[in-house]
Amino acid sequence: EARRQRRLLLMVVCVALLLDNMLYMVIVPIIPDYIAAMRGGGGTAGPSAPAGGNGSGGGGGNRSLLPARYPPASGDNEDVQIGILFASKAMLQLLVNPLSGTLIDRVGYELPLLAGLAVLFLSTATFAFAENYATLFAARSLQGLGSAFADTAGIALIADRYAEEPARSRALGTALACISFGSLAAPPFGGVLYEFAGKRVPFLVLACVCLLDGLLLLVLAPPGGTGARANMPVGTPIHRLMIDPYIAVVAGALATCNIPLAFLEPTIANWMKDSMGASEWEVGLTWLPAFFPHVLGVYVTVRLAAAYPHLQWFYGALGMAIIGASSCLVPACRNFGQVIIPLCGICFGIALVDTALLPTLAFLVDVRHVSVYGSVYAIADISYCVAYALGPIVAGQIVHTMGFAQLNLGMGLANVLYAPVLLFLKNVCQMKPSHSERNILLEEGPKGLYDTIKMEERKG
Repeated sequence: EARRQRRLLLMVVCVALLLDNMLYMVIVPIIPDYIAAMRGGGGTAGPSAPAGGNGSGGGGGNRSLLPARYPPASGDNEDVQIGILFASKAMLQLLVNPLSGTLIDRVGYELPLLAGLAVLFLSTATFAFAENYATLFAARSLQGLGSAFADTAGIALIADRYAEEPARSRALGTALACISFGSLAAPPFGGVLYEFAGKRVPFLVLACVCLLDGLLLLVLAPPGGTGARANMPVGTPIHRLMIDPYIAVVAGALATCNIPLAFLEPTIANWMKDSMGASEWEVGLTWLPAFFPHVLGVYVTVRLAAAYPHLQWFYGALGMAIIGASSCLVPACRNFGQVIIPLCGICFGIALVDTALLPTLAFLVDVRHVSVYGSVYAIADISYCVAYALGPIVAGQIVHTMGFAQLNLGMGLANVLYAPVLLFLKNVCQMKPSHSERNILLEEGPKGLYDTIKMEERKG
């Protein structure tokens, strides 16, 4: 019964992560035309755009608005608006994560996850009925608030329920595969539904799935069933986890390896247009093939970690080296087929890093701190948010001042130089967990002088 329940909870968390990342990326092909349509349509969309088009769907109307994403001269203000809109989610999530991690440690995982799903539902519904830029900005920021609770609580819940290896790595790998699928499948999903069914349909579909996921979580973990938290220890404060050198190294690796993805997403489409004359469908499908090497990377890392768990640091370092080499190859590509290869390499490397290092964070908490995971995965979420908050705002400015090739070379060099830093984690696997306060509280009680003293210190 316990195993079945934790599998169902894993499914709830995976759906929540899938929804969050689909909502994050589904607006990629929609928002530029959405904003142009709100301002009256075809002014910047080129001669084929119908004047006053509302972009609300239907065949050719939306297709004629597609060039609005790449206006020849008058799109600077629109590009700034889009960049701020994309970054607002990560920025608010970055600010809320320290608070959400602390709250999760105090009240448990299920209730914050449910609250996050409720906020994500509200955000998705707001997107569906937004009629101006301010409402879009509010919906995007609201998504950041929901993600700060849903993502952190979900990953922490997996780490808590799957406390043993290699089950923990498999469960976290499953969650990462759902994140990848949501991020890479959302743009074509949103683009197709937007074009043929209308602007509201993609968001309404996601809202319905979010509602069903929340209801399933209510059945599995009703709010009144959190009394077990009274027997759990108080988690280590997030500021103490941040200054742990091992956790800091892992957080830096997670931020660095996601920078190429975060910086390429808002810039590669314009570069493909300018350098190789890529068509709209090529731009829309650029990232979709990368889903398969990402899943392959998750699978390979989980299998290797089960066989050679002491080499987790090496899998992460290898992933960063692959990311660095792939980033440097992107500017050398001359057609759509060539671009897919380094992008697949980037996503394969990210899968290696994430799948190796996310379980390492839980292990570090187990052996060096208290086995409560909200704050440590809030730190991981902060690492991701740093990359995705800077990407939409900073990447375009770097391309404008230095060039697309220099951006990619810089990102590649940063990953290659950071890879040796993971050697610092080489001896982590040799650390032995102490008789933690969690185990003391859940067993009969302290059995020796040392444990008794630790309990007395805790009471004091």
